[in-house]
Amino acid sequence: MKNIRKILAGTLAVTIIGTSSSVFAWTYEVKPGDTYWKISQKYNISMDTLLKVNNANENTVLYVGDKLNIPESENFFYYEVKKGDTPYLISKKFDVNLDELLKINGLSNSSLIYPGDRLRIPINNTDTNMDRNNVNFETKTTKTYKTYIVQPGDDFWKISQKFGIPMYELMKVNNANDRTVLYTGDKLIVPVYNVSVMETVGEKYGEYLDWWKGAQYLIPIGAKFKVIDFYTGKSFMAKRTAGTNHADVETLTAYDTKKFKEIWGGSFSWVRRPVIIEYKGRRIAASASGMPHAGNDKAPGGVYTSWRSGGYGGGVNLDYIKNNGMNGHFDIHFLNSTRHKDGKIDEKHQYCIKIAAGIIK
Repeated sequence: MKNIRKILAGTLAVTIIGTSSSVFAWTYEVKPGDTYWKISQKYNISMDTLLKVNNANENTVLYVGDKLNIPESENFFYYEVKKGDTPYLISKKFDVNLDELLKINGLSNSSLIYPGDRLRIPINNTDTNMDRNNVNFETKTTKTYKTYIVQPGDDFWKISQKFGIPMYELMKVNNANDRTVLYTGDKLIVPVYNVSVMETVGEKYGEYLDWWKGAQYLIPIGAKFKVIDFYTGKSFMAKRTAGTNHADVETLTAYDTKKFKEIWGGSFSWVRRPVIIEYKGRRIAASASGMPHAGNDKAPGGVYTSWRSGGYGGGVNLDYIKNNGMNGHFDIHFLNSTRHKDGKIDEKHQYCIKIAAGIIK
């Protein structure tokens, strides 16, 4: 490009950001000699994509200190180098080929890495080591039914929360729809799920529990549980407040949010991390991203608000727990859970879940 300008020194900003339409790995602060082409090559993305997510074109001039959104790749995720790390140890940690790790990061066998460096970790979509220790990873759930008599003030939402099942499922088994009116004394059929305890690879790992077959019932909306970071062991308390395709979760208190941010390096972040969910004596393998979104802590939950975090704009306020230092909720995924925006599986979350379950080491 011809838009190369002399610019002063800059730094890499590691603040993680996100919007309702795109997800970004981080913001990049422009350095001397940078061009869109050089930056696109550095992060293995097309220049057209980089221009598009930054509302730029080929005539846009870069200046030192400008901040660019760097979109995520579906082929890798980022890992921040820790003290004592080497490319070899990192390749073993994430069960990836060393040569592939070096290549994707532009490194050689003699390259040095330092704490704070960020490396791309290739995503392996195969179920590596699924036969480890001959553990049976099948989610086993039995379903029975009970009869519930509608009480004054009841509606389908309240009853679904009472029994820990999705509202759409309660309505479906009762041949109901959005226009169905409930009256005191009506009898409803209520599905009751029993999710069997699953074998795990070892004590430090969680059950590899399928979202659709088990996890959504075991950890229903309204459940309060402990979230344990797999790598550091740090933890905080949280509550599932919403979510159909995966769990939408909020911290319980401002102190929990402080611990939450510590795990993600001191700030909110879209980066996924393997976690263990402790609830009612069970330990479930999961993956969490550290970025609250789609909510406003200063407005009532469940109603329209003109501003929501993460660039979501006006809409239903998905922030139900107030004064916890967090606007909105963050995402926790389980085996085979999907994104709300497109109904697709997020491979980065699934990779982290495998780590938490001990399938990938």
